[in-house]
Amino acid sequence: MIYHLPLQTVGLIAGIFLVLLSLPGILKPGLAQSWAKRLPRSRIAGIVLLTVDLAWSFWLLATMEMGEFSSFRRPLLIALPIGYLLALRFVDEFLAVRALGILCLLAAEPLLDAAFFRYETSRLIVTVFAYLLIIAGLLWVTMPYLLRDQISWSSRSNLRWRFMHGAALLYGAAILALAITRY
Repeated sequence: MIYHLPLQTVGLIAGIFLVLLSLPGILKPGLAQSWAKRLPRSRIAGIVLLTVDLAWSFWLLATMEMGEFSSFRRPLLIALPIGYLLALRFVDEFLAVRALGILCLLAAEPLLDAAFFRYETSRLIVTVFAYLLIIAGLLWVTMPYLLRDQISWSSRSNLRWRFMHGAALLYGAAILALAITRY
């Protein structure tokens, strides 16, 4: 266990995140659609997200127990910022999407860690969200144009856009309700 977060805390964070992410898409769909369409090619968003990824990865690498691989810690701590700088320099296309995918992969681990060895069946709603983050992260890192296509598909009509954000809102509300009542 790296994070030592209880399932209730993780559920509250994930639920609040999903609710806050989906509310602008429901309340102001035009503004949210225009922002979402600009996100995949946004250099500023890519730099910010990649910097968050670097800080989180660096902290993980510096603090986690590596066992027999602890001799690799120093070279990896040196290689991580070098990789960050090289990515900023040479990855122009869809940097924000790739960085968002990395962030999804990093965010899934605390969710799975908190649900590990819990016996409530309701923990599976958090686990499913973690695996959705993993799948999205893997796809967006390896095929970043998919996020652009997903945004384009979901923003073709306001009904589809509101349905997608409404589903995310309900899922976040369900996680919040379970975090408050069950965990």
